[in-house]
Amino acid sequence: MRMRQMQLEVGTDPREVGRARGWARSRLARSGLAADEPLVETLVLLVSELVTNAVVHTGRPARLRMLLSGRLAAGRGTVRIEVADTCACPPLRRRAGDDDTGGRGLELVGALADRWGWRPEDTGKRIWCELDRDAAAPGTDPAGDGGAPAGTVSGETVLARTRSRPGVRTPGG
Repeated sequence: MRMRQMQLEVGTDPREVGRARGWARSRLARSGLAADEPLVETLVLLVSELVTNAVVHTGRPARLRMLLSGRLAAGRGTVRIEVADTCACPPLRRRAGDDDTGGRGLELVGALADRWGWRPEDTGKRIWCELDRDAAAPGTDPAGDGGAPAGTVSGETVLARTRSRPGVRTPGG
């Protein structure tokens, strides 16, 4: 299977989040995905949340990486988004109150991604999430596992896994 990898250096200015969204959108379009496709919208939102967390909570530069596998334009494959920063503090999943203006980023990531987690690195950490694109009908669980529990996979801490994301998969591709 062919894997394409792209990366963007992100500075500490909060305006970098908008630049990261535009970069992700353009790279996905070059991969043959329509700009208004629900999968693209979900991926851009995930990029926005992970980059925002890195910029706002660490105040340090970060590296955004997108890995595309399979034939996404043909309805199959996985997109992995990774954001690496130089802060060793683990990500903190918060429960935002109704009036809070922040604190929902990782909750959104957990709700939208098929898998997500993080791993420590020599100089900080890498937070990642994955979205699968397949020809399965919305709301199905092709793996048949009902959503695997949190745990450790290949040295990475997997914090959440969801069964389905209505509106993200499209029937027949």
